[in-house]
Amino acid sequence: MRQAAFDSEGSHIRWTDVPGAEPARVYLHGLGSMSAVYHAHIAARPELVGRRGLFIDLPGHGTSDRPQDFGYTLDDHAHAVAVALDAAGVTGAELVAHSMGGSVAIVLAHRRPDLVSRLVLTEANLDAFPPSSAASSAIAAYDEEEFVAKGHARVLGAVGPLWAATMRLTDPRALHRSAVGLCQGSSPVMRTLLEALPVDRVFLQGERSGEVSGRQSLEAAGVRVVTVPGAGHNVMFDNPDAFVAAIAATA
Repeated sequence: MRQAAFDSEGSHIRWTDVPGAEPARVYLHGLGSMSAVYHAHIAARPELVGRRGLFIDLPGHGTSDRPQDFGYTLDDHAHAVAVALDAAGVTGAELVAHSMGGSVAIVLAHRRPDLVSRLVLTEANLDAFPPSSAASSAIAAYDEEEFVAKGHARVLGAVGPLWAATMRLTDPRALHRSAVGLCQGSSPVMRTLLEALPVDRVFLQGERSGEVSGRQSLEAAGVRVVTVPGAGHNVMFDNPDAFVAAIAATA
């Protein structure tokens, strides 16, 4: 495990760095998750093994620090990931990013194009103000203090055991602020940034999640949209074969 300070207080973002050939693959998790839990089994597949892999835990999540004065916006998370990649000596990485991590990856690729050569996004949030049924919206609907006092426990009891296993390791205040930041989105919004990025881009959508919004516009901008059969939001668990194939396709 490696670490780098990402704020003025000396808070550290941490990651597991697996040696291998460059360019590196950088794995980013979603809201309330951890990178290795969601992606280590994918990186170990024969089709992908041999490449350097960084499994980064976003601030407030997993093994990374949980500063109370940090904003946890998409820009804040992207800054912290950039610090980690700079410290690791990574440039031109392939980012494999899930859900909120995909939004962070888009912002990072826009802010620091030297760090990113390819995006593989799994059901990344592309728009601000997601529907009320989205977990981020349900969390953001709480007042911050109410969420820390009561809402965190309620959400843990509602999300199911697999997600709760990593969410309970996420600082409640960081979880709430990350959800609020995700609902607010970036400026310009993530979809606009993604369509303009001059790198190879793949967007994976689980079949059970329904059609991705604005698919025609994404494809017209050169984004390869793949609907993964038999999968929901967690494509890497529901259909790992298709997930691995999408990563390996043009790598």
